[in-house]
Amino acid sequence: MRIRIDRSLCTGHGRCFSLAPEVFGYDEEGFSVLALDPITPGLVADARRGAGGCPEQAITVDDD
Repeated sequence: MRIRIDRSLCTGHGRCFSLAPEVFGYDEEGFSVLALDPITPGLVADARRGAGGCPEQAITVDDD
């Protein structure tokens, strides 16, 4: 699984890291970053939930 965050779309709502704090974090400006890379198998559902909660659709989840 590969997760990409498009920084040009992220506005810092924080929904991704509120839904999946083990997977997503935030930088000093409040924008989304990956807290865990690569994603462990036990956190795949959390990663998808966090990505799906992004109102800007700034997070892309690709299966390898």
